[in-house]
Amino acid sequence: MKFIPKMVVLAWFLAIPAAFTAYAEEFAPYGTAKVDMHTMPVTDVVFDVNYADPQQLNILYGFIRNTQKITRGKVVVVTHGPELRAFAKENYSKYQGAVDRMAELAKDGIEFKMCNNAMKAAGFSAEDMHGFITVVPAGFPELAYWQGKGYKYINPIPLSVKDVRYLDQPQLKK
Repeated sequence: MKFIPKMVVLAWFLAIPAAFTAYAEEFAPYGTAKVDMHTMPVTDVVFDVNYADPQQLNILYGFIRNTQKITRGKVVVVTHGPELRAFAKENYSKYQGAVDRMAELAKDGIEFKMCNNAMKAAGFSAEDMHGFITVVPAGFPELAYWQGKGYKYINPIPLSVKDVRYLDQPQLKK
C-alpha cells in the first residue's frame, strides 16, 4: 500500500513540469526573446524636447541618463515646447525638482538649447531663463544643425514604463 502513494507523488511531480510547459506554450506561441547586449560605438545624440507638462522633464532625465550610459557620447537637448516655462527663473519654486535635475545634467556636460521663437511666443526673453540654457534662433533648424554635425536624433515621448507590467498582471507585483 505504501508503494502506491509514492507512485502517485512521483507521477504528480512529473506532471507539474509537463503542465507548466503546456501552460507556457499556450501563452508563448512565439518562444522567448533573444538577448543581444552588444556594445555600441561612441555616439553623439540630440534630444528633441516638446512636452506639454514641464514635470515630464523628470522622465527626460531618465531617458538622457540611460542613453548616455550606452552611447557614451555628447548630448544636446533642444527644448521648444511648453516645457520651456520650467526653465524660467520666475517659475523655479514650482518646477525646482525638474530644473535641478536638468541643471545636474548641464553640470555633467549636457548642453541645453532653447528655441528663441518658442521662448518669445511664450512671453519670455533670454534674461528670464536659468544660466545653463543657451537660446538659439529656432528649434527645428537647431535640430538639423546638430544632425548635420553627425548627432543622432532622438525624440523621446514622455511616457514612463515604470511598473507597466502590473497594469495587466497586478498579482505579479512583489
